[in-house]
Amino acid sequence: MLTILLFLLSAGAIYAACEYFVNSVEWLGRKLALGATATGTVLAAFGTALPESAVTFVAVIFGRTPQARDIGVGAALGGPLVLATIAYAVVGVALWMNRRRLGRPDAQVRVDHRRLARDQSWFLVIFVAKCALGLFAFALKPWLGVLFLAAYAAYVWREIRHGDTAPEEEALEPLKFQPRAVDPSMARVLLQATLALLVIAVASRVFVAQLDVIGLALHLPAHLVALLLSPVATELPETVNALIWVRQGKERLALANISGAMMIQATVPSALAIFATPWLFDAPLIVAGAITIMAIIYLWWLFRRGCVDARRIMPVGLLYGVFAAFVCWHAVG
Repeated sequence: MLTILLFLLSAGAIYAACEYFVNSVEWLGRKLALGATATGTVLAAFGTALPESAVTFVAVIFGRTPQARDIGVGAALGGPLVLATIAYAVVGVALWMNRRRLGRPDAQVRVDHRRLARDQSWFLVIFVAKCALGLFAFALKPWLGVLFLAAYAAYVWREIRHGDTAPEEEALEPLKFQPRAVDPSMARVLLQATLALLVIAVASRVFVAQLDVIGLALHLPAHLVALLLSPVATELPETVNALIWVRQGKERLALANISGAMMIQATVPSALAIFATPWLFDAPLIVAGAITIMAIIYLWWLFRRGCVDARRIMPVGLLYGVFAAFVCWHAVG
């Protein structure tokens, strides 16, 4: 009962904190004169990616056993898998359920399709490279982690330099910490963002701990828990952010946040794991990588064609179900 109570309370705390975070990060983007999409891909993604990056960092740097370090490798692969499947499916479901309220009977996704297609291609190249490294063992592998950090730095530089503006229907709501101010102070914006992130981090840690208890009850190995269950919790902030923004008719910010978080997950946690572990994949990790690649190719195809709506995005979530079924079969076998 205690596990269930903590599970529900932490999930509620994450949702409430994300309401404050998405509100403050939009104002922070305006204060820093960032493009509308860069606010999602850089600021929001960096903030919400902290929990899962921390999981990988603690596991691979401070883990005393190979099993403990395997948790970091599982988290580095599981994060992109959850984002490429569940997070995008949540956007589709939320848009479909709110299509009448938003005045969009066709449930079309209003985004820069070409830019998101380019983001998917960037991610695909980097992700395929890191999966390929997991299939071979050689002495220079740890040094290649630097290339992934450089790839993320190049991505951030490109996003910041690209300017765009939010459409009229995406007007900013008043800052929750200063609701009567037309132009809230930077101090209040930073305070709200920092406190929201602290709540998200603490609540995510509690949420992950409850999933670990559930994993032990199901007799799942540690790295399978990290690969299958923990990413669902650590990627919850991005997923909740997407849900909130889509309900507000701001799916451009929602998809930018997911896209930016995927780039972080493809580079920073992976680089840490490559530095500190052998980075060799077993069967579940290989399958996780393969399913993620399948999901990204499908999303790239959708954005490339410019025909993205809720009904076309929702099915990508089924791929996570395929992976979960494989993990259960593998654990039983």
